[in-house]
Amino acid sequence: MRATVMYGAGDVRIENVPDARIIEPTDAVVTVTRACICGSDLWPYQKLKPSDTGRVMGHEAIGVVEAVGGEVSKIKRGDVVIMPFAFSDGTCVFCHDGLQTSCVHGGFFGTTEVAGAQAEAVRIPLADGTLFPVQVDKDDELMPSLLTLSDVMGTGHHAAVSAKVGPGKIVAVVGDGAVGLCGVIAARRLGAQQIIILGRHADRIALAREFGATDVVSGRGDEAVERVRALTGGLGAHSVLECVGLDAAMTTAISVARPGGAVGRVGVPQNEMMPASQPAFYNNISVSGGPAPARAYIEELLPDVLNGTIQPGRVFDRVIGLDDVPDGYRAMNDREAIKVMVEP
Repeated sequence: MRATVMYGAGDVRIENVPDARIIEPTDAVVTVTRACICGSDLWPYQKLKPSDTGRVMGHEAIGVVEAVGGEVSKIKRGDVVIMPFAFSDGTCVFCHDGLQTSCVHGGFFGTTEVAGAQAEAVRIPLADGTLFPVQVDKDDELMPSLLTLSDVMGTGHHAAVSAKVGPGKIVAVVGDGAVGLCGVIAARRLGAQQIIILGRHADRIALAREFGATDVVSGRGDEAVERVRALTGGLGAHSVLECVGLDAAMTTAISVARPGGAVGRVGVPQNEMMPASQPAFYNNISVSGGPAPARAYIEELLPDVLNGTIQPGRVFDRVIGLDDVPDGYRAMNDREAIKVMVEP
């Protein structure tokens, strides 16, 4: 089968790799009908050290079950399924707590150990606990929005939940990428009164406003902080969604939070040390977040996708075939595209 293999920074190739197959009796094989490139894929695209073996990329997908192992009982051949970016058994203590990204037997797709889904097919470990069947046709017009439930919409929602967004709250969203835009959707869905997006790209800002952003801050650093303060009566935001992962974004997020506020961080940190820890401490700002348990959020978010209340699939502004995935990486890295959907 054909798949996307990354060999190092900027080195993305479409190659023939061994077919996805059942290895463990708890596995399934899914034919990928839609996948996508994630903002977090851009970190290895920029920084990955060269390798002779490479790794099959992609951790967001929707598709049709092609085969199941002998111990798979909840998923059957022919099911249309959402594949969350982490696989999980659904039975451990953390899965029961709704934290499937910490499953004691789980892991992540698109690593050197488990091949990713920017491919014609993908092996799903722990299929019963991982996959979420949906009762729609594989070509339903809702597919782009359903695909976001594998990661990006769940991640935006996780940022909002971690930042304690609720009715009447003032929310600031740091980052105008697909996760930040989904964070705007999540904040509005949870009843935020004011949603301030911090971003600089006109197309993304326009979409953010359609999703529910009430204010835009285009500056950076101290300028951005001063502007958010001005928009919040000098007090800062109750809830801040950090959707980038860079030190500057985290510093801004803590700086625009009001005393006693909360920061939900879902941008993959590019530094082991958290910046602005002293201001967070002295202002009693809580900082939470991490990899979103997307599997736990699907059931909550799915009805609003199916009835059109939210339309997170609008973050996809480019659709490509598998052969064009290398250029899709380039386009997202160069900010020519917000988020690229792949139809293998």
